[in-house]
Amino acid sequence: MTADGNSQLISVQPNGLKFAFELEKPSFCDLKVVNNTDHHVAFKVKTTSPKKYFVRPNTGVVQPLDSSVIRVTLQAQREYPPDMQCKDKFLLQSTVVPPNTDVDDLPADTFNKESTREIQECKLKVFYVNPSSRGNSEDEGFKSYPEQSADSNSTVRHLKDERDTAVRQTLQLQQELDFLKRRRQRRNDSGFSLMFAFVVGLIGILVGFLLNLSLSSSPLPPPPPSSPFVDSSTTPLPPPPPPSVGSPTDEI
Repeated sequence: MTADGNSQLISVQPNGLKFAFELEKPSFCDLKVVNNTDHHVAFKVKTTSPKKYFVRPNTGVVQPLDSSVIRVTLQAQREYPPDMQCKDKFLLQSTVVPPNTDVDDLPADTFNKESTREIQECKLKVFYVNPSSRGNSEDEGFKSYPEQSADSNSTVRHLKDERDTAVRQTLQLQQELDFLKRRRQRRNDSGFSLMFAFVVGLIGILVGFLLNLSLSSSPLPPPPPSSPFVDSSTTPLPPPPPPSVGSPTDEI
């Protein structure tokens, strides 16, 4: 089914998703969902490439004759698709639900085709366009891009190579800087230890020199004074006096 027509429960604007494609940059496209009926209509968005896109909200309920905006975000891609052609598709399902139905109250089989309720589907194609030509018409954008795609791809690859080279050089410089810091720190530690040992040794030599100098310059103690008393045990006794010789007496 298409998105237009009075018989449709909802209409979608625009009728295709157009993304300004840039490497490693996300892009988004807004869809306006309009309820064409006097009933509450629930919708659900599906895609053939769920890992490439974020859809918020991917399920909802639109009030009668009201509208809702769905934002589809293309995640950042690392390489260009061939010829900038995209084969991804989106499917928007819609069905009538009871009044005052909240999105959290929707049964799990609300969009099951095997159920008895009527489910309408709207298929949407995906287009990638050059950011510089986004303001132009869709036809002009697709006509001008093939002529520029080869040069753009070459320029992007060249810029990417330069970026990778700059990143590698930055990492290499950071590693060299860390190595120099560690080397300088080791040198400071070893210099400090050698200087400390030298100072300690010098202090020890000075202390020893001062001690030797003080010992050599101190006077010898004076001899003890002689005592007037002599130990009797060590003093020799004077020799006995010789016997006196008398004059011979005369005999009578």
